[in-house]
Amino acid sequence: QVQLVDSGGGSVQAGGSLRLSCAASGSVGSYYCLGWFRKVPGQEDEGVAARSTDTGVEFYADSVKGRFTISRRDAKNTDLQMDNLRPEDSGVYYCAIAASCWTPLDRPSYQYWSQGTQVTVSS
Repeated sequence: QVQLVDSGGGSVQAGGSLRLSCAASGSVGSYYCLGWFRKVPGQEDEGVAARSTDTGVEFYADSVKGRFTISRRDAKNTDLQMDNLRPEDSGVYYCAIAASCWTPLDRPSYQYWSQGTQVTVSS
């Protein structure tokens, strides 16, 4: 079993920054991809960033490229730095893990999910 706990959401004005964190516990040794997704009411979940934990390769959605950075602090803690935030970045953000980063921004690839943290960006 794997547990993921996210934190760091909040409210900021457009142009501001937030840093989300994801802490994993349990049997994470068989999972090699950590991703961040967001859910906006009325829209499909969007994969925004992912990182392969064995190669270090990073993946980003076009909508966040150049503004968001995924990083790994240690074997079980991963962050998402979000800069130059826009109102359309608002939503509930989740971290998740997958066995591989073969399709890193596709929701079905992921097996375990965090509870979600709210990000609100005002104009």
